[in-house]
Amino acid sequence: MEARALWLLLLVLALGSSGWAEEYIGPLESQCVFPAKERVNCGYPDIDREACTNRGCCFDSSIRGVPWCFKPLQEEECTF
Repeated sequence: MEARALWLLLLVLALGSSGWAEEYIGPLESQCVFPAKERVNCGYPDIDREACTNRGCCFDSSIRGVPWCFKPLQEEECTF
């Protein structure tokens, strides 16, 4: 059983260092540009940029009094 766990660990490490497992960088910049008053909180107090984008959220700490970690705009789906 230990040999199987070791092989699994090696496989995970190999995939992590290859191009197959690319790092998620968060939403597109265009999804994060809209009026600050329309931001919907997506984080928690003192969340940092990395933790916020890992949640799939936008981060902008330049405006006080609004959420810094907020949900991105969703692309509208066409229903014909």
